[in-house]
Amino acid sequence: QVHLKESGGGLVQAGDSLRLSCAISHTVTTWSMGWFRQSPGKDREFVATINEGTEDTHYADSVRGRFTISRDDAKNTVYLQMDSLKPEDTAVYYCAWLNFRPERIPRYSDYGPTDFGGWGQGTAVTVSS
Repeated sequence: QVHLKESGGGLVQAGDSLRLSCAISHTVTTWSMGWFRQSPGKDREFVATINEGTEDTHYADSVRGRFTISRDDAKNTVYLQMDSLKPEDTAVYYCAWLNFRPERIPRYSDYGPTDFGGWGQGTAVTVSS
């Protein structure tokens, strides 16, 4: 069973940056990974995905240009660098092991539990105005 653990969340002001990390218990070299978030009263949404290798990434329109997903396969870790944070970025952020290879930013509701190899307990990000 894959275990994922997110860290790096916190309370910041608008315009600040945060770097989220996701430590994974298994080798992730040949797998796609993603970050999704859930805000109170809203559906879960993917914000970024990264396929094997580091070039093939996809971002939600709401974060493109501000967030950067990356991976360090030697450390079995995936990162989400979040810059120019906005209050609307406030959410719990989860990293996920994907059993599919995104060709564009996926819509979370299109996928079911079998499409995920696992996800962590999340890390909370709060952005004050």
